[in-house]
Amino acid sequence: MKIKSILAKPYASFVHASIKKGMATAVADQENILQHLLKSAASTVFGKEHGFAAITNYSEFKAAVPLRDYEAFSSYIEQIKNGKENVLWKGKPIYFAKTSGTTSGAKYIPITKVSIPNHINGARNALLCYMAETGNTGFADGKMIFLSGSPEMERVGGIPTGRLSGIVNHFVPRYLRSNQMPSYETNCIDDWEKKLDNIVNETMGQDMALISGIPPWMQMYFDWLSERSGGKKIKELFPNLKVIVHGGVNFEPYKAKLLDSLGGEVGMIETFPASEGFFAFQDIPGGEGLLLNTNAGMFYEFVPAAEIGNENPTRLSLGEVKTGENYALIVSTNAGLWAYNIGDTVRFVSTNPYRLVVTGRVKHFISAFGEHVIGEEVEYAIRHAAEAHNVHIIEFTIAPMIQVSEGKPYHEWFVEFETPPADTAAFALTVNNLLREKNIYYDDLINGGILQVLKITPMKKNAFIEYMRSIGKLGGQNKVPRLGNDRKIADALQPWVLK
Repeated sequence: MKIKSILAKPYASFVHASIKKGMATAVADQENILQHLLKSAASTVFGKEHGFAAITNYSEFKAAVPLRDYEAFSSYIEQIKNGKENVLWKGKPIYFAKTSGTTSGAKYIPITKVSIPNHINGARNALLCYMAETGNTGFADGKMIFLSGSPEMERVGGIPTGRLSGIVNHFVPRYLRSNQMPSYETNCIDDWEKKLDNIVNETMGQDMALISGIPPWMQMYFDWLSERSGGKKIKELFPNLKVIVHGGVNFEPYKAKLLDSLGGEVGMIETFPASEGFFAFQDIPGGEGLLLNTNAGMFYEFVPAAEIGNENPTRLSLGEVKTGENYALIVSTNAGLWAYNIGDTVRFVSTNPYRLVVTGRVKHFISAFGEHVIGEEVEYAIRHAAEAHNVHIIEFTIAPMIQVSEGKPYHEWFVEFETPPADTAAFALTVNNLLREKNIYYDDLINGGILQVLKITPMKKNAFIEYMRSIGKLGGQNKVPRLGNDRKIADALQPWVLK
């Protein structure tokens, strides 16, 4: 055992004990964080406009600060970009995390000096909890790869700006720099395929111990490694690979294919990172749900997902949530976000401690016929159908087919299979029935003859990679939307439909 893994053991035990202690004080910690946030930002532009100095409790906060998404928040961001200080938080942000996907184009999420540790320590704590729970610390001495965005920054309003993963790359501890891959030069390559080619060249033959990234691009990395090595499994190439860290999208639809590519046992750690904060991580290997990060400068609110479009939706603090309910996640943070709708929906699987699963995106659902089908439901259906029919799913997305030349409307599933099922119609029926089990509204529409059974449209090999390339979003932290209420993505995918 080498020095880093030796030192990691007591450190992991210390941090793990602190996290377990914090489980019992989560609600009180949240109340204290809200008071601290309000006091710290009372003299900012936002704090003065919303009377922070006079707010003494959560009820008053709800009355004073309405829910906002990025579009409603952007005027404050523009003030910061124009050079103004003390707008949302004291001083100016030290970074903007640049993301895409909103109706207003690029989003610029502020990161402050006091909020950056949340992003760094969240990932660190996930690894330390894994070490403490399993006793596996050996990977601390091996090579580690983080499939991330470029660490090179542009400047927006004088503020360094880039992808969150690239920003975080600047804060990798010095003692891990010698372990980190790929090289800085390779990490700075913008073109994903050129970057991936370099990553494969640099990591082939290395003693890789940990690999981190979002599942679809991790799978692409594995595929290229396998092709370059003549079909070898990842564990053959990296026999000392101990841990996979994944997040950003639901892992389950990718799990079977990734495990097959690995070809051997590897520990898994799931995380819930976002530009707005590092919200949760899997503290128990193999356990259900991710532990909510309740004492890291973020105050959480939860809105029943069905109410998120209402003028005055129900807003709940952590102590008011229930298991089994689907909530939109709202955050106020020491980066200067206030009652901010991050766009994700979550469901608690435990309230002692507070563990949750990510169920989808607020804006990613199908309700063209009143069914309100969400990501968690479709991912459940296709995962279990794939198991039943012994097929592996590469990627998929769904759109409503409203205008039909004959028959009834339906949901169209565009699916890239590793190997297509022997009977596509039977596979579609299995998916359909599983979805009916999860969503009573969809079941009613099928029973009532409003919708016909969903249809599967098989896609060509690498269809979704080609689609993402065509829109300039190949690689990095970009994700294929699973659900849409229109056929914008469906129409764009037509060149890659398997005829």
